[in-house]
Amino acid sequence: MALVGPSGAAQAGTTLGTAAAEKGRYFGAAVGTYKFNDNTYMTVLNREFNSLVAENEMKWDATEPQRGVFNYSAGDRIVNHARSRGMKVRGHTLLWHAQQPGWAQGLSGGDLRNAAINHVTQVASHFRGQIYSWDVVNEAFADGGSGARRDSNLQRTGNDWIEAAFRAARAVDPGA
Repeated sequence: MALVGPSGAAQAGTTLGTAAAEKGRYFGAAVGTYKFNDNTYMTVLNREFNSLVAENEMKWDATEPQRGVFNYSAGDRIVNHARSRGMKVRGHTLLWHAQQPGWAQGLSGGDLRNAAINHVTQVASHFRGQIYSWDVVNEAFADGGSGARRDSNLQRTGNDWIEAAFRAARAVDPGA
């Protein structure tokens, strides 16, 4: 969308978000709800960006602090903020070797796998239609150049755990 200046000539986007949108792109930022009370930060965020990513509010430890007990309030705040301003939201992240709730860290094998797939299903269902894309699995591969899978409790649930997570997310939301 080009803006018209005082001379009547079209001007390029006046913010980074509008400049990105003119090219069919998103210009995003990670934000935590703790920043919502920082007026300077929020003024820049609201003016310059057209896409938001939750910093930690959609991760497993934040959304399911107790097994089977879900809390979406912080993630909902980010989604509601973004949507009220016409911004897109990318979901981050459904499964990750870090920031797992304490109860999940103590699980293994099939029990952990079932809990992880249930988590993916529940969170993707809650945010269905509000998230334009998901980081379904984050950092599944080891650091460095080996290309090997990361040695994590999730990897020890079976070599197909990544595929199972993506299948669960897609079953709920084909855009995931």
